Amino acid sequence: MPGALDGIKVIDFGQYIAGPLAGMLLADQGADVIKVDPPGGPRWQTPANATWNRGKRSIVLDLKAQDGLSTAKELIESADVVVENFRPGVMGRLGLGPEAMTQSNPGLVYCSLPGFASNDPRAGVPAWEGVIGAASATYRRTNDGSATDRPVYTSLPIASSYSAFQGVVSIAMALNVRQRDGCGQVIEVPMFDAMFPSLGHHGMTVHDPNYVDRSLRGIWGGHFQCKDGRYVRFGGTGNQNFRQFVEAAGITSWDAENLTDLDRLMDDKNLASEVQKRAKELFLTRTAQEWEDLIAEAGSEGSICRTSQEWFEHPHARESKMVEEVDDPTYGKMLQPGIAARMSLTPGAIRGPAPALDQHREEILGELSSRTSNGAATAGVEGAADPGLARSALAGIKVLDLCIILAGPTLGRTLAEFGADVIKIDNPARGSTVARHNEINRGKRSILLDLKSDEGRDIFWKLLEDADVVSENYRAGKMEQLGLGYDEVRKRRPDIVYASLNAYGHVGPWAGRPGHEQFAQAATGMDRRFGGDGEPATQPNPINDYGTGYMGAYAVALALLHRQRTGEGQYVDAALAYTAMTLQSPYMQQFEGKQWDETKGQDALGSGPLHRAYQARDGWVFLGAGESDLERLAAVSGMSGIDAQRGAGLEPGLEERFLAEDVETWVARLTAAGVGAHQVVMNSHSLMTIPWVKDQGLSMTREHQEIGLVTACGPAPRLSRTPVQPGRPAPKPGSDALEILESVGLGDRFEDLVQRGIVRIDGVAAG
Repeated sequence: MPGALDGIKVIDFGQYIAGPLAGMLLADQGADVIKVDPPGGPRWQTPANATWNRGKRSIVLDLKAQDGLSTAKELIESADVVVENFRPGVMGRLGLGPEAMTQSNPGLVYCSLPGFASNDPRAGVPAWEGVIGAASATYRRTNDGSATDRPVYTSLPIASSYSAFQGVVSIAMALNVRQRDGCGQVIEVPMFDAMFPSLGHHGMTVHDPNYVDRSLRGIWGGHFQCKDGRYVRFGGTGNQNFRQFVEAAGITSWDAENLTDLDRLMDDKNLASEVQKRAKELFLTRTAQEWEDLIAEAGSEGSICRTSQEWFEHPHARESKMVEEVDDPTYGKMLQPGIAARMSLTPGAIRGPAPALDQHREEILGELSSRTSNGAATAGVEGAADPGLARSALAGIKVLDLCIILAGPTLGRTLAEFGADVIKIDNPARGSTVARHNEINRGKRSILLDLKSDEGRDIFWKLLEDADVVSENYRAGKMEQLGLGYDEVRKRRPDIVYASLNAYGHVGPWAGRPGHEQFAQAATGMDRRFGGDGEPATQPNPINDYGTGYMGAYAVALALLHRQRTGEGQYVDAALAYTAMTLQSPYMQQFEGKQWDETKGQDALGSGPLHRAYQARDGWVFLGAGESDLERLAAVSGMSGIDAQRGAGLEPGLEERFLAEDVETWVARLTAAGVGAHQVVMNSHSLMTIPWVKDQGLSMTREHQEIGLVTACGPAPRLSRTPVQPGRPAPKPGSDALEILESVGLGDRFEDLVQRGIVRIDGVAAG
């Protein structure tokens, strides 16, 4: 079956993670990705290259030599897309930068994924993953409640992954634009900038001191140790079927004492604390597997905190194709993460193993020679229009967003940023607040509509008549129960793109299980990796939620591209657990001889002596360097002789030296010497007040209806012809109902619909 990117040629110059991962996500959807490596191969020799380079073709080019540069230029001139993640200016100095290449190939989509943006004062800083993590307040302690200024390192490459995620979304959007007008454009998604959407509510401030977000009150739950010493993740706000769980567990006294009343638990912190205490005692009475089975039987949310190695062998991981086997030429039979964004008519697929270095050299050079001899035109669409600013990438696209919480609404928010008209449909009876509304529903129009009623569904069908996309993120089968599943929707709109996001995917034994961010982290190994040998720990930011929103947006953009070409709509899906596999991609390979030895635990400060946080006189500095940087490091004032302290003496030697000066001094000295370094930012709110961050729109303070000033994170991608826009602040829930009804000829029924509760305009707050 075809891929959505069949016929699209990508030149992937990426090294380390961000670029290669973006190239993999494109190759998985059918693109012909040519991986360009330097002599000697990838800069980072790791088994993960078998994942990131799967399905690609390989050529080695020495970009420091004229013949290598000439071949690289020819490749770019023949391509549809370029992906690179060097520091800003590197490709330009080689004559391969975006300005020169889009002039010689007007149809080219040129995507850069640097560490810091080209206009960031830190653009020249070597952007090791840890340096970006330190700069973006990633290394915060999360779940033990202790007050400490000590950072906690996570081994997950969140910045690289988020840059890749938002990079491929932007590429797919740019290809949609090119399909219309024939022109390419330049994209930049810096790793630092890409981290802001992952902060979510952690980067948000409602400035009214009297404002209370009732959607966040009385939270309880966490990791509970069981009879066998293992841990289960259970609990949290809105936990599905909590009373059924209590009944299944045989705790009749809880209901008698009103400990199953979620509304009371949400309001009463003392009550929530009592439930937490009793839950700890309760979970010690059964094994972890017994609890997981009981929780599933009750229809509630929970998971054993497994290791990634255990998850590879889990029946659901296998049957859902979250894990797939690849016959790798270097490592033999290998299990790898499956496809992150899935589509019904143009399904993604692993097109083959990673190639041997330079494996396709003759083939690729032959294609270039044939192209030259035949006088072929550069890539793109004939009859290209003026390559200046164009209308938004999704101008004219209408989206019906039925999603809740974070992942699904992030999909809708992303489509709105790229120009779609997104109508957010919330359930007026769901509760007194729309959770996270101010953060994830900006740029949308809002209506509170009862889809469980016949009249509410009739209004939905009217809205569907000119819609292009429907998105939802409920458990498998829930939309079918409402009569709003894909099969019913496409009967009325055959060309609809229907996006469905959930916790564990739509196939396999766990497809019907409910779940949120923390349960995907627990199931796939994230919690065990971050917690180490002690109690599991949850990542500070809900990275699966937002990442799944981006993978959903990627799938929608690809499906819209396919629809432009063929007129066909299709069903697309993504899942929290799929995203969790991709976020852990440096470690998610299972093969004979595999060593699960990555950095773990809440005491971790980095992955090694040259990639870790060090305490300075007045705070913490993250050092990012390689073995080849030791001589340069030793030349820095205060670091004399450090190159002689290799091996076990290197780390204590660096610890001693860093304590001698303050953070500002060390960062200035190290970066001046060309060594990666950054202050460890420990607080996300302080990150949001940095002047450069505010100037770039990564931190926005705007007036919100009935709430006043709210600071929130803005979008990260930069597109030269179709810039993303944050859209208006999230409206009061339901406040656009009349306008939306009038748009489908139902404005005269507004008062009656409100009176009968089919539509609601008051009583639901922006949580």
